[in-house]
Formats: sequence, structure tokens, C-alpha cells
Amino acid sequence: MKIFSRDQIREADEFTIKHEPIASIDLMERAASACVKWIKGRYDASVEFKLICGLGNNGADGLAIARLLSEDNYKVKVFVLRYSEKESECFKINFQKLNTKKIDVQNIHSFSQDSIDFAGEGRGEAVIIDAILGSGLNKPAEGLIAECINFINQQPLPVIAIDLPSGLYCDKLNDSKDTIVKASFTLTFQFPKLSFMFPETAECIGEFSVLDIGLHQDYINHTQTKNYFITKNDVRTFFKTRSRTAHKGNFGHALIAAGSYGKIGAAVLASKACMHSGAGLLTSHVPKCGYEIMQTSFPEAMVDADSEENFITDNIRLEKYNAIGAGPGIGSEKQTQNVVKLLIQNTVVPLVLDADALNILSENKTWLSFIRAGSVFTPHPKEFERLAGKAENSEERLKMQRDFSIKYSVYVVLKGAHTSVSFPDGDVYFNSTGNPGMATGGSGDVLTGIITSLIAQGYSSDQACVLGVYLHGLAGDFAAYHKSEEAMTASDIIEHLPEAFKFLKE
Repeated sequence: MKIFSRDQIREADEFTIKHEPIASIDLMERAASACVKWIKGRYDASVEFKLICGLGNNGADGLAIARLLSEDNYKVKVFVLRYSEKESECFKINFQKLNTKKIDVQNIHSFSQDSIDFAGEGRGEAVIIDAILGSGLNKPAEGLIAECINFINQQPLPVIAIDLPSGLYCDKLNDSKDTIVKASFTLTFQFPKLSFMFPETAECIGEFSVLDIGLHQDYINHTQTKNYFITKNDVRTFFKTRSRTAHKGNFGHALIAAGSYGKIGAAVLASKACMHSGAGLLTSHVPKCGYEIMQTSFPEAMVDADSEENFITDNIRLEKYNAIGAGPGIGSEKQTQNVVKLLIQNTVVPLVLDADALNILSENKTWLSFIRAGSVFTPHPKEFERLAGKAENSEERLKMQRDFSIKYSVYVVLKGAHTSVSFPDGDVYFNSTGNPGMATGGSGDVLTGIITSLIAQGYSSDQACVLGVYLHGLAGDFAAYHKSEEAMTASDIIEHLPEAFKFLKE
């Protein structure tokens, strides 16, 4: 799914109005109907809705939502924030339509804490709907708008933001001092917004849903962007199904080089994830102290024991492998650093480098120029910082991530709430799956195993990264559902990979 900029969203609206054709007010009605459908799916008619509307098209959306909810016998009250003398044409039309429905409307010209009554009048739950400012925002909220936003944020009520939480920019990061609605839910139109992908904005957006409002498919298909949001439909376009006559040789031979004394668990997790993601064969190269652990805990893997007892030192023969994953738990001993250097210099297939392999690279940055094109780095933010430098915020880190991928022709899987995958051409894909329960030791080792497995099976590096992060997060979502976010472990992610694959096939 494409992520469009503010200007591209406006162009998509105009293209749809011209080429469908459809009147602007009718396109707005379509958007309002999509919001009402979502609201009715979550709340019954005992709930009172308090709609706070601005004077532009976002406010017009709010007025249309109020009217449609009222027609479905929901209790609504509308507050119009009169911060200007100007009103959009769609606002004027929807305000006139609202007046014919005998809906309670209160105009707010000046603000005090007594101006807006958000109480449910004793008849049930109350919910606030924020329709003050939309995607056209180009400066921080101030004055009457900022006062109202602060008041909304003080209320102990759920808040539904329409398109964007008021005060939030569409495609750039706000200043930490900006006044922004803290929504429980955000109902955004047609495309997710780039600002939703920044960790700093999470408490403002809450849970967001992308509502299809039927913008013209020709514009969407032919308009270029550098940002994407990974969905089930996206990964299904290249997901491979197995032939009835296939054998293990058809699904590749993967190598996982991992583990050191006290960290053999990292090798076990990466190896299990690799096999549970479909690799035909797997060899796990571990220090000698991990031999029996690997053989007993995961008999499906072939084990290549290093000559050294506690860490990896041997130059590994690479000819028979279709993909190589290295780094989980290997430590940073001098001999191990040399193994990583030789892997970088000698491998003829894409490498998947994680954890200590990345830390070793960060101490030997001249080796980066020898990395094979199409290789994959899977850092968390601190590991990426050691590789690329410190960023002031996530927007700056995103730019550094793009630049790093372009400079070294590698894929960077930067792990986080919306794990981002940057391509060598500068495109970035943000993941839609996953949950906070995955913030647990070993989760990254699992991801390394999954991506390595997919490359071994013949997926290209870009496909393996996008499908890998989606499956990883989806398995984590199933694990959280069954085990809870608090109790789940990295092993639970592996345990629920079968459910993730089944979901893709449905």
C-alpha cells in the first residue's frame, strides 16, 4: 500500500473528482459513510458522540458524520470551533444539511473549560470525535484551536480522530512542543500517513484504520512514491506456494552462524525460525560448546561445530549454501571478527547480518565497502546508530537509513514498532504487523532466521525482507493473542509461524 504525501493526497482527490467524475461534496459523503460504518461496528446507539469540528474540510467531514449518525438514531452533539471568519464550501453545505436534522449545535467563539460539555448526560458512554484539522496542516496549532486540543486531552473519554489527530502533520515529524490531539483511534482516508510511522507520534494516533473511500485507482497506480505500508495483499502478490512434486532440495540450503558461550540460545532461536519458515536444509555453525545443545534442542538442523570451545573462529566453507545468516550471539572476540570479515569477502550469496555481526562492522567500517550488493542488515536503533551515526529523532534516522541503503546497496531492516525496510533505490516499506510483546530477548534472532530462510528458498532480498518482517510481526500478533503481550517470548513467535503462513493462504 502506497503512502502518499499531503500534496499527492490532494491531487488524488482532485483526480477522482475530475475523472470518476464525482462532486467534491459527494466524495466527502463517501468518506463520512466509511467512518460511520467503522463507528457502528464498534459502538451501539447507547453511546453519545461529541463532534468537535473546524471550519475546513475536516470539519465538514465531522458535520457529515454527525448527520449520518443521527439518521441511524445515534445521539450526537456538534461543537463548531469558530477560530476564523472563513469556511470551506463543503463545510457550508454540510452545515446547512445538518441544520435540517435538528441536531444540537454549539458555536465556540472563545474558550473556557465550561464551553464544551463532554459528559454523557447520564445516558451512557460518551465518545469525542476530533474533526478540527485535517491533512492540510502546515503550521502548529495555536490560539483557540490549541486551547481546545488541550481540553480534549484532559478528558477521560475515548477520542476518534478523523483522517489525522488535529495538530499532527501529514508527512513530517512535529516538534515535541506542538499541541496535538491524543486520539484513541484514528480513521484515516485511503492511505496511511508517513507521520504515523514515527514512534514519537504513537500516543497521538492510537490505533489507526485505513478506510477505503474509492479514490481513483488510475491515480494510485501511476503515481510514484518512496514510502509504502506492508499489507497482506502486498505480500500475497509474490508469496510462493509449493508444488506437489517438490522436495527439500527445491527450498534451499541455509547457513546460520551464531552463538557463543552463554548465548547458544540465539543460535537455537535463529535456526528454529529458519526451518519453520520453509528452508529445505539448514546447517548451524556454532562453537563447540553448542554442539550438544543444538543437536538435542533442534534435531532438524545439521550442526557444524567450530574448533574453538566458546566462540566461532573457523573459516566456514560457503560453496553449498543459498543464503547465510550471521551474528546472533556470536560475541566480538578478535577471531570471531575475522570470521565476519571472511564471510563478507568470500560469500557469493546475500548475507543477512544481525546483532554482533553488525557491532563488529561498526568497529570496522572500512569493511562496509566489501559487502555484497543485496545483503540485509537487521539492526535495532542502537545498532544502527553505531553503524551510521546518531540521529536527533526518527525522521532524521529514516533519512540516514535511506542514505545508508543507497550508499552500500544493501537492505536495512530497522526494527521497531513499524519496522522499516529500506531498499538500495531509496524506497522504504513500513510493517503493519507486530505488537509490544515482541520487545523481548531473542525476537531479533527469530527475524534473522526467517529472512535467511526466505532468501534460501529463492525469494529476492527485497521480497525476503518485506515478507519476513510481515510474517514475523504476524506470528507475534498470534502469539500475543494466545499468550498475552506480557507473557509471550521469542519462542512463542516461532510457535505461531504456522498460523501466520495459514493466514497468508486464506
